[in-house]
Amino acid sequence: MLLHVTHETRYEYAPPVETAQHLAHLKPLATDSQRLVSHKLAIEPAPAQRSEVADLYGNTRAFFALEATHDRLVVTAESVVETSVPVLPATVARELPWESVRERFRFRKDATFDAASEFVFPSPYVPRHDDFTAYARASFVPGRPTFDVAMDLTERMYEDFAYDADSTEINTPAVEALAQRKGVCQDFAHIMIACFRTMGLPARYVSGYLLTQPPPGQPRLVGADASHAWVSVYLPGDGPEGVGSQGGWADFDPTNGRQPGEDYVTLAIGRDYSDVSPMRGVLHGGARHTLRVGVTVQPVGEVVEGLPQTRTQSPSQDKESP
Repeated sequence: MLLHVTHETRYEYAPPVETAQHLAHLKPLATDSQRLVSHKLAIEPAPAQRSEVADLYGNTRAFFALEATHDRLVVTAESVVETSVPVLPATVARELPWESVRERFRFRKDATFDAASEFVFPSPYVPRHDDFTAYARASFVPGRPTFDVAMDLTERMYEDFAYDADSTEINTPAVEALAQRKGVCQDFAHIMIACFRTMGLPARYVSGYLLTQPPPGQPRLVGADASHAWVSVYLPGDGPEGVGSQGGWADFDPTNGRQPGEDYVTLAIGRDYSDVSPMRGVLHGGARHTLRVGVTVQPVGEVVEGLPQTRTQSPSQDKESP
């Protein structure tokens, strides 16, 4: 599937900002199931400095600095991505019980290093808490394969939690969202990751986009979509202790109770939202600001050039820092 993604972030400041520095994660990843065909990042006003580097997890991180007074900032990322249904490597041990996977990530002297072990530990938005353990246990049935555990937890969360964009903020603790059983995709991803990590298994945060379908007979509204977040769970290779065979990451979306397919676009991966926030910055001046975010995901054949954008505040993870 060939998808066109437009992600526009618009800040308005009062009083004006004197200088600013920003970081952005807005360039989709290249993966086994995703090919980046084209990408461009437009910034208004034009920055005095601008650069791109790969971060620790392979995401593209854009830096730009504004050194003149400005009362607005508009950042527009436009990408074309070719997607396919994700397929796990044949060497992945899909039937390995979750307890065996946990044992592979227990610390042992002279153990072979596995890069996935970083995603077992707590992170800023995913702390350890007994409430995550209590909720996870119903899915972590003794002897159940890790893949089946993840699918069961995904479906349970879909049934147990209500999507409510007004119930949480960007800094709402995941344990609070768990207690109230409602939130947005960012909250659900953090909760599911916390459930896996508290049981000793690696899981990571994925930011991206989802192609949504308009109601029958209605046109697709430009700018009316939102960015999305889901979870990757690590499945080790089938060799002894995972050595000599390729493991893989399987994606799960607790917000929609399913695995992502070719209608998903992966933007960035990290320990949690703090690693992959679409936009963040440090400002001098500009005591107050308003933020509007518009995201449009559509098949390339449906793209209409010059169509005015409908800008909406994203209910998911587009709660960028100023």
